[in-house]
Amino acid sequence: MTLLNCLLLSFILFGIGIFGLLRRRHLVAMLISIEIMLNAANMNFITFAYFSAEDSSAGAVFNLFVIAVTACEMAIALAIVVSMYRRRHSLDVNELRSLHE
Repeated sequence: MTLLNCLLLSFILFGIGIFGLLRRRHLVAMLISIEIMLNAANMNFITFAYFSAEDSSAGAVFNLFVIAVTACEMAIALAIVVSMYRRRHSLDVNELRSLHE
C-alpha cells in the first residue's frame, strides 16, 4: 500500500462523513458521521507516521490523544441525545432548538 492509496482512502472516508453530516437529520447518524470523519483524520496521522523517515511515534501519540478526546465528545453527545429523547420522544435535529425551553 502506498502513501497515495492511504490518503485517497482517508479522503473518501472524510467525504462520506461530510456527506452524512450534511444530509442526515437523525442525531445518532450525525454522530456516526462525525466519528467517520475523525477516523479518517486518524488514518492520516498513522499514514504519515508510517511513511515518514523520522520519528514515527509522533503520529501514534497524536492518534491516541484524538481517540481520547473523541471518547469524551461522544459521551457528552450521547448524554444530550438521551436528554432530548426523554423530553421530546424524537431525535430530529430540528427539535433540538426546543430543548432550551
